[in-house]
Amino acid sequence: MSNDDQYGGAGHGEVGGTGQTRTRLPEAPADPYGPARRTARTSRSLVTVVGVVVLLIAAIAFANQSPDTPDDRPADDAPAATSTTATGTDPVTGKTAGIPKGFAHDEQGAQSAAANFAVALGSDGMFRKNTRHALVDGIYAPDVASRMKGPQDEAYSPAFLAKLGLDANGNAPQGSTFVTRTVPIGTRVESYTPTAAKVSVWYTGLIGMSGTKSTDPVRTLWKTWTFELSWIGEDWKVVDDTQQDGPAPVPGDVPVSTSDDMSKAIKEFGGFTYAR
Repeated sequence: MSNDDQYGGAGHGEVGGTGQTRTRLPEAPADPYGPARRTARTSRSLVTVVGVVVLLIAAIAFANQSPDTPDDRPADDAPAATSTTATGTDPVTGKTAGIPKGFAHDEQGAQSAAANFAVALGSDGMFRKNTRHALVDGIYAPDVASRMKGPQDEAYSPAFLAKLGLDANGNAPQGSTFVTRTVPIGTRVESYTPTAAKVSVWYTGLIGMSGTKSTDPVRTLWKTWTFELSWIGEDWKVVDDTQQDGPAPVPGDVPVSTSDDMSKAIKEFGGFTYAR
């Protein structure tokens, strides 16, 4: 997956039905976080702004679900057992600029591509111009990538970055850690042909600033990211993508970690390469 991981460019759910991602290669109070905390209203406003930027990146759902093999489908129409088991097939053959490449030319490959693309687009690299352009070039079809860069650069303006606590170059203040990570829960094939596929990725995400002076503590999101893929140049490329909220579970009762613990976890726990 990528070095760090969330939301295509800031803020960023379908329950796996015919195929869920399986991880194959491991790669991550008194204080949440600091004296001044934003109100729920302010936090929701930031999430809204983040979501708008993600949709801009995409532009520049539950349809045609791919069936399992008929004789493998349970009578109650639940997903077949093989739809969630590991296949033993390596998800990718390599990486370029940290982006997985060489996905299989089949449904499993399309699912792996969508999951790994969600992770890369949800990383902090999307907040820095050079790495953002590299991610877009490596993930989207060439004509789509060329149209996206200008609007993206405008969206990731110094004013927008400042709202997230970042400087004009997308860097966090000294002593703070900007957290943005996408963690796929499962994938679902909406439609598939050898030349085009539509895959939804249900994921949870982290977004916020960890630090003693932060007014925007790291929080979780639950969303579904749907990718339209084309087989181009011996690999899957994104031609369009959209997001929607949920499905979201009931919040747990785990105590909130301190800013130090959160920053340490983000730095010490890497990501994954996702496969069927």
